[in-house]
Amino acid sequence: MKNITHRVTAILTAFLIGFTMFSIANANSPAENKAAGEAFLAENGKKDDVITTVSGLQYEIIEQGEGASPAASDNVTVHYKGTTIDGNVFDSSYDRGAPATFPLNRVIAGWTEGLQLMKEGAKFRFYIPAELAYGERGAGREIGPNSTLIFDVELIKVQ
Repeated sequence: MKNITHRVTAILTAFLIGFTMFSIANANSPAENKAAGEAFLAENGKKDDVITTVSGLQYEIIEQGEGASPAASDNVTVHYKGTTIDGNVFDSSYDRGAPATFPLNRVIAGWTEGLQLMKEGAKFRFYIPAELAYGERGAGREIGPNSTLIFDVELIKVQ
């Protein structure tokens, strides 16, 4: 029995080491993410319907709203979907079936800036450079260091 336990442990250890090495080898480095994001934003910024702010935030107006615009100190209720530039969805209030409410000054800088451009009822798409998102630290397993992010955001309510 001890022999089988040792074999199973050795096999699992080898698998985990191999999986870890594969993950490391296939992960983009911070420099690669930064270069890919900069190239994406440079090309994206050429589109007629994409607006680029002084900070580097890019956005498209999908649908205009007619309600109030939030200040950075307000709470907002939004529906959103976040993706990486290669299309991987990393977060979605739509998938959870409920909008999110939060203080606007407690989120990434790209959201704080972008949502203040919206009015209640508006739908925007934000293209957020890494320095206005999670920067060099990334966030979780889905958002690597220096990742440019895309968010579809619907501003439901300003409080």
